[in-house]
Amino acid sequence: MGEFEDSQSGPHYKGHRTRLRQRFLKAGPDAMPDYELLEMILFRAIPRRDTKPLAKELLHKFGDFAEVLNAPEARLKEVKGVGDAVVTEIKLIKATSLRLMQANLEKKEIIGSWSAMVRYVCAAMAHEQREQFRIIFLDKRNQVIADEIQAEGTVDHTPVYVREVVRRALEVGATAIILAHNHPSGDPTPSRADISMTKQIMEALDKIGILVHDHIIVGRDGHASLKELQLI
Repeated sequence: MGEFEDSQSGPHYKGHRTRLRQRFLKAGPDAMPDYELLEMILFRAIPRRDTKPLAKELLHKFGDFAEVLNAPEARLKEVKGVGDAVVTEIKLIKATSLRLMQANLEKKEIIGSWSAMVRYVCAAMAHEQREQFRIIFLDKRNQVIADEIQAEGTVDHTPVYVREVVRRALEVGATAIILAHNHPSGDPTPSRADISMTKQIMEALDKIGILVHDHIIVGRDGHASLKELQLI
């Protein structure tokens, strides 16, 4: 017998998968621990094997559900049993979650949905291994026109060119923007360079009537708002 098969019921994991699906549909995700949700994500990637041990091993290695979803491909593959199919499923879940958050923001006036916007940029950027510089462009109703990564750099630096920010803001017809970037070190404390760069962008955009609402710095340990810190 293979895969712990029972001669009458077949592989033991089939009944377990059915029970998990039924519980998920009946009680919802809040009734399930992280390892069971991760088990279910792995069902399609590993159709003929019990996925519980792998789910638990991934959580043990990375610490929690969010860290698993955000782990780089190379580190995921350090875990025995993780191949391309598993990586694809994990990254698909992350991409779907971000797409949903992004879509919800695009339908709302961003200032009235500030906490949702902050949650989105944190989810999108907090676990990146390199610095990214993101701009959310807004129209006159403060609704999202575009959400773009303008630059990607190293573990501690991203080149940002003021003229490119101005050019792109004019191209999309923005009347306001929100800046965001991540600190892969985990500490979101603004640096002097962060503050200086933000002020340069604000001065340039002010001349053409475009407002900078804030600059959000994201780290694994939280986030920082230059406006709330009264640094701009």
